Amino acid sequence: MSLERALAPLAIAIAVIGLAVWLMLINDIVLGQWLLALLVFAHGWVHLMFVFPKPERSGDYAGVSEYPFDFGRSWLIRRAGLDISVVRTIGLVVMVVTFAASLLAALATVGLIVPVDWWAPLMLAAAVASSVMLVLFYSPALILGFAIDALIVVLVLSGSWSPA
Repeated sequence: MSLERALAPLAIAIAVIGLAVWLMLINDIVLGQWLLALLVFAHGWVHLMFVFPKPERSGDYAGVSEYPFDFGRSWLIRRAGLDISVVRTIGLVVMVVTFAASLLAALATVGLIVPVDWWAPLMLAAAVASSVMLVLFYSPALILGFAIDALIVVLVLSGSWSPA
């Protein structure tokens, strides 16, 4: 199965859910805030897949035969010649930053613990850290992550909604 065919249902679902959440946000429906917080948290959580063991089943992962969540696949090893331990350390640091920024952004989205004034910088930090992670450990199966990061940046920079 081609990558496009494998990712199409997920891409459509993300687009529909994103549109629904955005419509709720701009119409001041509180559920939209909670759903956005959940989506931002979930996006950050996906980055933690890099530390979970590779599933034993073999096969395609969204049309790609290699498991996408693997620090050892980085171009930093193949092209830049860095040692796997250095690349893994870089990956772990970026992964933790991505998850922490996503978690804090999600909390700021709903005004829990984290001040809502921190929302925009945290959302941008989460999107940038995620994009850095995706560039360093690129896999075609993770391409939707770039789209999600772009949508986060557009939401923040457009000013169409904020929790403040």
